[in-house]
Amino acid sequence: MKDILQAYREVAYNLPDKILTWRLYGAGLDNFGKDVKPVQLPMPKYGPDELLVRVDAVGICFSDVKVIRQGNKHPRITGRDLRKDPVILGHEAATTVVGVGEALKAKFHMGERFVVQADVFYGGKSMAYGYVLPGAQTQYGIIGREMIEGDEGCYLLGISDAVGDAEAALTEPWACVVASYRIIHRPAIKPDGVAWFIGTSEAEFDAYTIRLGVDRGLHPRTVFATDLRGGILSLLEERADSFGFEFVQANGFNSLDIERLVGNYTGFDDIIVLGADADVIEKAAPFLAKHGIMNILGKTPLSRPVNIDVGRVHYDGHSYVGTSGTDVAASYGLSRVPSELLSEGTAWFIGAGGPMGQMHVQRAIQLEDGPKRILATDIDAERLNSVKERYISIAERRGVELQVVNPEEMTSEAFDRLLKEFTGGRGFDDIVVLAPVPALIQGAIPHLAECGLMNIFAGLARGTIASLDVSGVYDRHIRFVGSSGSRITDMQDTIKATEKGEISPNTSVSAVGGIDASWEGMRAVQEGRFPGKIVIYPQIRGLELTPLPKLKARLPNVHGKLTDGMFWNREAEDELIRTMVKIHP
Repeated sequence: MKDILQAYREVAYNLPDKILTWRLYGAGLDNFGKDVKPVQLPMPKYGPDELLVRVDAVGICFSDVKVIRQGNKHPRITGRDLRKDPVILGHEAATTVVGVGEALKAKFHMGERFVVQADVFYGGKSMAYGYVLPGAQTQYGIIGREMIEGDEGCYLLGISDAVGDAEAALTEPWACVVASYRIIHRPAIKPDGVAWFIGTSEAEFDAYTIRLGVDRGLHPRTVFATDLRGGILSLLEERADSFGFEFVQANGFNSLDIERLVGNYTGFDDIIVLGADADVIEKAAPFLAKHGIMNILGKTPLSRPVNIDVGRVHYDGHSYVGTSGTDVAASYGLSRVPSELLSEGTAWFIGAGGPMGQMHVQRAIQLEDGPKRILATDIDAERLNSVKERYISIAERRGVELQVVNPEEMTSEAFDRLLKEFTGGRGFDDIVVLAPVPALIQGAIPHLAECGLMNIFAGLARGTIASLDVSGVYDRHIRFVGSSGSRITDMQDTIKATEKGEISPNTSVSAVGGIDASWEGMRAVQEGRFPGKIVIYPQIRGLELTPLPKLKARLPNVHGKLTDGMFWNREAEDELIRTMVKIHP
C-alpha cells in the first residue's frame, strides 16, 4: 500500500467534494474570508480546455497585503465590485495537475507539477493571476485559456521532482529579484518613439551633435522641440526634412505648452534636457512614458535637488542618464548593461532584513563573480540578527565580506564615517534600496561611486516623491534603475538555478501554516513580523502559523529534518505532508 506522501504526489486518492478558499470581499483584513476563516465551496468543475490544479504551496507577498488594504481601489482591480465578484489572492504558487480537460490531454497529464508566472497577458489585456484571475489562496483551482494560451505562451512552468513545493512557490519572488539585475536600457533614442528636446539657459546650442538615434531608418516618429535655437535646431530641422519624421517646435515652457505638446501621446519616450536646469528637469519628468529615459546634458552642478517620482522608477522603469559632453547619444551608452551587481565590487543593501532584502543579500553572496564586500543595513534588530545567523557563515565560506549594521545604534556622523571607511572613500558600486522610504534614497545618493548603480527595488507607490541630486548622472555617470515583477524567462532561469542548487529559495522560509493560517499570515506580513517568507500549505488543516523554531514543540519530527536546525528543506516538507495531509487513497 502506498504511503500518504506517495499517494499525494501521484494524485492516487479521491478528490474531495468540497474545498476551502480565501476570498477578499472588500478592503481590510475583516473582508478576507468570513469571520477569519476560509469559505467552503464545491470542488470546481473544469471544461474541455481547462485544467484542475491542486495548490500545493503558496507564498504570502506584501503585494497581497496591498490588495487587502486597498480593495477595489487597487490599480489591478479598480472598480471591481468585490462583494459580488470577490478576489482570490495568491500569486506565488506551486501546483499539481489533478484534472485534464479532453482538449488538453495531449499536452498535460495528471500529476504534472507547475509554478505560475502570475503576470498573465491575454488578448493584449493584463489578466494577472491572484488579481484578475483567481489565485492560489485555495485548495484547488481552475487554469483556463488565459494562462495556457497567453500572449507570451503558456504561463505554467514545469518543475522537476527535485524541487520542493515551497521552493517552487517562491520561484515568483525570487524571479523578481533576478529580474531586477537584468534591466537593459535602450542604447539610443527610441526608434519610432516620441522625443522631446528642451533648451535651457545653460545650453550650448551650437556645440551639440547626435551621433546615433536620429538617422535614416533609425529615428523617432515625432520630435518636439522647446526653446531650441542655433546649431541643434538646424540639425533637427534638416534631419526631419531628410528622413521624414514629424518635427514640432514650441517656445516657452509652461504646463499649458506641455499639455498641448503631449497631445494624444502617452508620454515622451525620450526627454533630452540641454543644460543643467533643476526647474526644467522637475517640470518635464512627469511626462516620461513608461520605460522613458531622461537624458541630461550638463556641465555644472544643479542649483538644488530635483523632485522625482521614484515610484515610477520602480513601476514604470523610468531612467535618468546624462553626459557632461555635447553628444546627445553618448549618455545612452554609459549604462551598465545589464544592471548586474559589479563583479569584485562593493554593494550596500538598504532594508536588508526583510523577506525580499534577505533574498537580495543571499543572491549577492552566492553570485558567481559577485561583489566582494557587502554591507547590509536595517533598523530592525531582530531582522538583522536573522541576516547574521543565516548568511555570515555562508559569506565566509565564499570569501565574501559581509557586514551587518543597524544605523539606529550609532550617531549619523558615525554611520556616515562607517560608509566611507567601508568603501575606502570611493563609494558603493551598487546600492539596492529595499525599504520604501524616500529619505533613504536621498541619503544614499552621495555614497554612490563613479558609475555607481542605484537599484530602487522597494515598491514605492507611483506619486512617491524624493528630492534627488541628479547632477551625478552627468558628472559621475551614476544611474537609477527599477523594476517590478518578472518575465517568463526570469522564472524559467530561476527554476533552473534552483534545480542546480545555485540558489536556495527554501532558505527564505521563516514560517509555515495550513490553509486555516492564511488570515494570520496576511496579518503577520502586514506587521512585518517575520524576516523571511511565510509559506501556506493549502492541503493541510489545523496547522496554525508556525515559525520554524517553534516546530520543535509543535511538530518535533518535522523540526528534526531542518537543515542546521533552522532552514526549511525538502525533507522537512515531505515529513510535514506525511504528518498533516489527510487524503483518502
